[in-house]
Amino acid sequence: MSQKKPNYLFPLIIVFIVCFLIGFVTTMNNSMIEFCKEAFKLTDTQGQLVNTFFYGAYFFSIPFAMMMNKIGYKSTLVLGLTVVACGFIANYLGVTAALGTANVYTIFLCCMSLVALGVVMLQLVANPYVMVLGAPESGAFRMTLSQALNSVATTVAPMFITYVIIAGKPKLPENVPGPFLGLGIFTLVIAAILFFIKLPDPDKDKAAEEEGDAAADTKKYKSSVFKYPHVWLGALAIAMYMGLEIGIPSMLPAYWKADPTLPGSATDYLPFYWGGMMVGRFAGSAILAKFKARTLLSACLILGAICVGVSFVLPGMYAVYAMLAAGLFHSVMWPLIFNLGLQELGPHTKSASGIINMGVLGGATLPLLMGTVVDNPSLGVGVAIMMMFVYYIYVFWFCNFGSKIGLSK
Repeated sequence: MSQKKPNYLFPLIIVFIVCFLIGFVTTMNNSMIEFCKEAFKLTDTQGQLVNTFFYGAYFFSIPFAMMMNKIGYKSTLVLGLTVVACGFIANYLGVTAALGTANVYTIFLCCMSLVALGVVMLQLVANPYVMVLGAPESGAFRMTLSQALNSVATTVAPMFITYVIIAGKPKLPENVPGPFLGLGIFTLVIAAILFFIKLPDPDKDKAAEEEGDAAADTKKYKSSVFKYPHVWLGALAIAMYMGLEIGIPSMLPAYWKADPTLPGSATDYLPFYWGGMMVGRFAGSAILAKFKARTLLSACLILGAICVGVSFVLPGMYAVYAMLAAGLFHSVMWPLIFNLGLQELGPHTKSASGIINMGVLGGATLPLLMGTVVDNPSLGVGVAIMMMFVYYIYVFWFCNFGSKIGLSK
């Protein structure tokens, strides 16, 4: 006789809140690039080190996934929030103490790396947790909905940068770390609250359910997650996707540098990009009820590439708007790629999440490479943007071919 299925509504709400925090912190970091470039007197390549130091923390995805296997979802969640809080507080204290020295930018980068280590832990919890908190067939829907809430945060974060951190202040190092102390304390309070809240372990719940059910699934899984090719190919797809998602907002300031006649600044227009991603994710969660994940991902890849391609033939702000419109189609790519990479893994889901999360290293390397191209007078921003077509092509291949390798159907 099968047991009553557990109610996962409350833990889902908790994970959705974590997804909001992940999106807010990540986009806030990326939105600081233009301000940091002027405050710390940086080149385009040096400015992209903000992304390199932040996304470089995803190198620890596999060790953190192994840790999560040992300590569980809740402990990883609380630890991740605590590390994020410590990174923010250290940023405020470190940058304030180092003002006027040559090390101030290095200290800023190192503190944001600490924040990123906590975000990696939260990301590891959020993705597989959303997948297992409910029926497998609705996993892509839950993943897309969680990323829609993530996009609300990514839309709010650039506004937070513009109206709170920058807010008309001179672009000087002392104006960079101010709000981070408040963010650190707020995150630390959330961690303390969650420490005292009981959260279910869906793996244990499912094991108990199968044990009491005579018709439990007898499917056999491979002995190691490393024997699933689609997991590794999914990690590379996430890396290429990061070049798409982060590439556009990271390269946008170069448009203004190349054409000083453009109105305002790149930061003023970033909310349009992240807002498009928010709209796309909410719409995507509804569209997934009628279309398969591969169909939707393929369509978005093609339409996103068209937006980027059109930007090459349009003048001035029209080219910028075409680039920003790509955010609408980039919106659902992360959850759909992740969902395809976590197929048919059973007990290996947590470990696979760590492997796929390592793909976020693409956010540490690809924008830096694009920034180096922009700094080369013989290449420039146009060549850097053209690199994105390589990313589109690979993700399209993974969607329709690579994600099917080694699966039973």
